[in-house]
Amino acid sequence: MIMLSQHPGLILHGESLRRAIRWMSNFHCHDRQAVEEASLRFDLSPLEQEFLLQHFVFPADDRR
Repeated sequence: MIMLSQHPGLILHGESLRRAIRWMSNFHCHDRQAVEEASLRFDLSPLEQEFLLQHFVFPADDRR
């Protein structure tokens, strides 16, 4: 069993997506630009970015 305290740089599977969701929620950002920013900040995969676009972009905020 790997102890996380022994590997401080280790990021658990899905942790980047959780951090991106938390960041978007804290700043009340729910548009395509916020998803792009979160994708860059948290190094999200294309699949994770698509998840955010489908589940966290509010239609009223999506002006593109």
